[in-house]
Amino acid sequence: MKKLALLVLMLVSVSAMAQNVRVRATIVSLDGDVLSVKSRDGKDMKLNLTSDAVVAVAKKMSLSDIKDGTYVGVTSVEEGGKLVAKEVHLIPPAVPAGHMNWDLLPGSKMTNANLAANAKMGSGNEITLKYKDGEQKILVPANTPIRGFENGTRGDLKKGETIWTNARVESDGKLVTNRVQVSKNGIKPEH
Repeated sequence: MKKLALLVLMLVSVSAMAQNVRVRATIVSLDGDVLSVKSRDGKDMKLNLTSDAVVAVAKKMSLSDIKDGTYVGVTSVEEGGKLVAKEVHLIPPAVPAGHMNWDLLPGSKMTNANLAANAKMGSGNEITLKYKDGEQKILVPANTPIRGFENGTRGDLKKGETIWTNARVESDGKLVTNRVQVSKNGIKPEH
């Protein structure tokens, strides 16, 4: 019994130490399951794709394409006491909901939630996002990038395209991911 308890404690400790890193980068090459990229700060990185890794190709959308109840991620910054969207993305429901600090821009926030309302305001819109523990109202200027994603293949992971992924850092320092969002026709997954 003590051995089982020790094993469980070790597994919990290892999983607690596992961390994720957000990677925004430009593709250098793809060799089998290894995607070589250059991060936006100029660092060479290797991402190890799981055998079942999903490739999601970015596509341009408009706010009117997004129906109430759709799960979205909105990157915003506070301007004049209000949250103002810098990007809106359709995201998979598996992404945790909430309102949190984000690293796209200094002081940016990410809100992952269901779209509850969309009201016209001036030259843009004000959207209401609802998640389990709250809601956020966010202004979406008319020029805000709105992105959806369609199924892609590893063939879409071409040199020069940009990617965004949330990679797991293994104990040996290896970066592993099971989902990569990639640009196509100049439509980037995240700026």
